[in-house]
Amino acid sequence: MGSGQKSGIETRITKQIRAQGAVTVADFMRLALSARELGYYSSRDPLGAAGDFTTAPEISQMFGEMIGLWCVDTWQRLGAPQEINLVELGPGRGSLMADALRAAKLAPDFLAAIRLHLVEISLPLRERQAANLQAFHPQWHDSIETLPAGPMLVVANEFFDALPIHQFIMTESGWRERGVTLGDDDRFAWTLLPPGPQLALLPAALRAASPGAISPGAISLGAVAECSPASQRILGILAQHCLRAAGAALFIDYGPAASGFGDTFQALKAHRYHDPLQNVGDADLTAHVDLPYLARLAQEAGCGSFGPASQGDFLRALGIETRAAMLSRNQDHVTQEEIQTALHRLIDAAQMGTLFKVVAITSPGITELAGFA
Repeated sequence: MGSGQKSGIETRITKQIRAQGAVTVADFMRLALSARELGYYSSRDPLGAAGDFTTAPEISQMFGEMIGLWCVDTWQRLGAPQEINLVELGPGRGSLMADALRAAKLAPDFLAAIRLHLVEISLPLRERQAANLQAFHPQWHDSIETLPAGPMLVVANEFFDALPIHQFIMTESGWRERGVTLGDDDRFAWTLLPPGPQLALLPAALRAASPGAISPGAISLGAVAECSPASQRILGILAQHCLRAAGAALFIDYGPAASGFGDTFQALKAHRYHDPLQNVGDADLTAHVDLPYLARLAQEAGCGSFGPASQGDFLRALGIETRAAMLSRNQDHVTQEEIQTALHRLIDAAQMGTLFKVVAITSPGITELAGFA
C-alpha cells in the first residue's frame, strides 16, 4: 500500500465520519477489528512470529494442558454431566484446545461427554482450527448468542481484550467521551464528543464525580475511565447459562488486579506497540480487561466467582512446574532450556505471570475450583 493510500477499512471509517461525525473509540475498534472481510480479525491469522502478537498457547503446550486438566476437574465438580458443551471464545489456531483435549485423555468419560463449540469470526483461523480439532467435530459460531443450552464449560484466553471499549476523560466540565475524527490532513485524530446519553455507560458513582483532586468524590483532571458494554453483555449471557444449567467459565486476560482508572487502549503491529490511529485494519487494537468488575457482575447475577488470581499463581497451582519437569526428563540441553524459557515466560512476574489475571464464574453452589486459593 503506497504512502498516504488508505486501506479498505480506513476508507470505510473515513466515509462514516464524514457522513455522521466523529465515532466513539468503541465504534472505531469494532469496525477496525471485526468489519466483515475488511476487519483485522476477519481477514487474517495475526498470531506467531510472522503476525503481530503471540498468545500463551503458542508459547508452550503446557498452557493448554493445564487448561485441559482444569476443565476435567471442573466438569467433575459440576456433577460430571453426561453431555456438556465445551466452548472456546476466540480460539486462535486451536492450539489451546488441541493441547487441552490431549491432556484430557486421562479422563475418557470427559472426552465422551463434550460437544465442542468454537466462537470465531475469522475464516483463516477457522481453517487452522478445523485442521487441529477435526477429530472432535467442532461447531462454529459467529457469536455466543447461538450457543446451545445445557451444561457448559467455557474457556476465553485473550478474548475480552479485543472487545470494544468506551473511554471517558475528566475535563473541567466533567466527563467527556473520547472519539475519533478526521484532522486537517484527512488522517484520523482524537477528539472529545459532546455530552450526551453515552455518559450513562459510566457507573453512577463516576457520573456524579466532579473534576479536581481535593474535594471528596472528585477525580483528577485528565483521568481516563474505560468501560466495555460488549464485555458486560457477554458476561451476562454466560452468567445466565450458568444459572440455567451446570456451568463454569474461565477468563484469562491482561489487566488490573483491582478496578481503577487509566488509558490502556493500544495497538500492536509486528510485536511492537503502534499508534492505534495509524495502519488501521493492519494492527491489533486492544485494551486491558477489568476482570474484577466482570467477576462482580457475575456475583450480582447470582453466580459464583473466583479470582482474580495471577496467571503465574493459577498455573503453578495446577502443576505446570511439575509438567515442565516431566517434559524436560531425558531431553537434550537445548530442549530443556526451551521448556524452561517457555515456563518462565508464562509464570514469571516480569513476563506474563503477573500482568495476566484469571477469573472464573460458576453455577451457584460451587465452593472450590482448581487453581484458585
